[in-house]
Amino acid sequence: MQQLEKPPSSQIHIKLNGESTTGLFIAITIIGIWAASLTYLLSVDISKFNFITLLLGIIWQTFLYTGLFITAHDAMHGVVFPKNSKINHFIGSFSLLLYGWLSYSKLLKKHWVHHHHPASESDPDFHNGKQKNFFAWYLYFMKNYWSWQQIIVLTSLYNLSHYFLHIPKDNLTYFWALPAILSSIQLFYFGTFLPHQEPEEGYSEPHRAQTISLPVWLSFLTCYHFGYHNEHHEYPHAAWWQLPKVYKSKTETVSP
Repeated sequence: MQQLEKPPSSQIHIKLNGESTTGLFIAITIIGIWAASLTYLLSVDISKFNFITLLLGIIWQTFLYTGLFITAHDAMHGVVFPKNSKINHFIGSFSLLLYGWLSYSKLLKKHWVHHHHPASESDPDFHNGKQKNFFAWYLYFMKNYWSWQQIIVLTSLYNLSHYFLHIPKDNLTYFWALPAILSSIQLFYFGTFLPHQEPEEGYSEPHRAQTISLPVWLSFLTCYHFGYHNEHHEYPHAAWWQLPKVYKSKTETVSP
């Protein structure tokens, strides 16, 4: 599959995860934790949960859903397992199926367009020039990625899980359906809305992306370092867990 262009090697040097199995290990770990957590949360008696416990469970599962999508996103850049493109893209495809029955090939094509034409009329992630506020832009954004086929499949899985596996609807709603929706909002806010919103002084070419400068621990919790977005566009070959190093290296380079 097509790879995104890499920056000149004379710029910031990063030890790519292609030299090890780190990216693959991290991807499998995220998928494994998501699966184990979902299995547990779908089986517990939530009538014994207080509001705080229920809320923490939803937030935790939302964070793991976001990790699934970030894993697929890294696979689109070929950095989950660069040694073997088939395994790399299988991990990406599998992650998107778990996330919400999304088509990896379709998202891959749109993501290439996004990187080559960021924040422009050609960018499938960008607003249409009218829906610029958060909620309107989010709905316009989601319309480009969701289909009736996905909704039918997911609704069928929801009902089949309830009637044949006897999983309570509350559990399915709170820990399966709701976290997937909330994570889409999280990904849009930190990965599209904030980074690609036009600043007062206008866009900085060519990436038209801004970085959300946060402490590393908070950057991880908000969206797996997706807030280091200008760095991601400038160094698309860097995995999500390498972005803080890229950001730090760039900051040290421009400092007097």
